[in-house]
Amino acid sequence: MKTVKENVEILNNMIIQGEILAAFDRFYDDKVVMQENDNVPTVGKEANRINEEQFVNGITAFRNATVKQVIINDDYAVVQWHFDFDHRDWGTRKYDQLSVQKWQNGQIVYEKFYYSK
Repeated sequence: MKTVKENVEILNNMIIQGEILAAFDRFYDDKVVMQENDNVPTVGKEANRINEEQFVNGITAFRNATVKQVIINDDYAVVQWHFDFDHRDWGTRKYDQLSVQKWQNGQIVYEKFYYSK
């Protein structure tokens, strides 16, 4: 089994390459809980996959996704991203985001995103 660090590197590279849904399918647990800022968490892989599809399908121009920093501590990872894209519902988005992940058995079981709106 790969380490958390190895899995995070693979996941991040897939996202950078635009393989967001494939990365989700590969690395997210069936019972994953995901949360955006202080919004209500979404529970379960199926419900979160729908959210990911809506996000990906709304992108009209994808200019850049860059990993600025990664911190790994035991089963937790924090990834600082910089994103630059256009979305049909949100317009031009250029921002930094923190992704805090709890890993278990090679899968993300919890992830919370922090970013300015």
